[in-house]
Amino acid sequence: MTGTLAFVGGGEWQEGCTFDAELLEASGRAEVVVLPTAAAYEHPERAVETATRWFASMGGTVRGLMVLRRPDAEDAANVDVVRAARFVYLAGGSPMHLRSVLKDSPVWDALLAAWQDGAVVAGSSAGAQVLGDPMADPRGGAFTLGLGLVEQLAVIPHHDTWTPERARRTFALAPKGVPVVGIDERTALIRDADGAWRSGGKGSVIVWVDGDESGLDALP
Repeated sequence: MTGTLAFVGGGEWQEGCTFDAELLEASGRAEVVVLPTAAAYEHPERAVETATRWFASMGGTVRGLMVLRRPDAEDAANVDVVRAARFVYLAGGSPMHLRSVLKDSPVWDALLAAWQDGAVVAGSSAGAQVLGDPMADPRGGAFTLGLGLVEQLAVIPHHDTWTPERARRTFALAPKGVPVVGIDERTALIRDADGAWRSGGKGSVIVWVDGDESGLDALP
């Protein structure tokens, strides 16, 4: 079995993210390796500081891994850290930058291998978007390639902040038959190690297929 996987709708590491304690427990209360890659141009150290305070409140520890550029994703020391990790968390920011740094990189291969060996993997906002495939392009709403940890799944973070018009446009552009999941901030769509899907946190998770509302049983 693979490890637990969490798609977080944004607003990570705040009150209401009750699922983080569950993820920490599922990892064996291991150190959380935070990759602030998507926040490379938005003070990535602040994301690590926020995560450190948050997980410390539940008895956890955090290691910030500054994989900010492509050479960082090819660095052998970073690869070793990710491969040995039991809990990897991709912070929010720019999904396009995150994808460009990690796609087909040794660090991404290490993350995939760790997950397949049972490690917990979480991604918030941009981190959640890239874990699926296809991925909604934030520059216009069309769909593009994600990293595809889970294929045939599109994730829309910050769903509680979207207008109905923006949502309709996204559904209209979605590839036929692909579930599109709207996840509110401080909310997670979680895939447990046995493959079962559930939601957790403050808000709601909504699934659409071909523009019609569906349920978690539609997810791959």
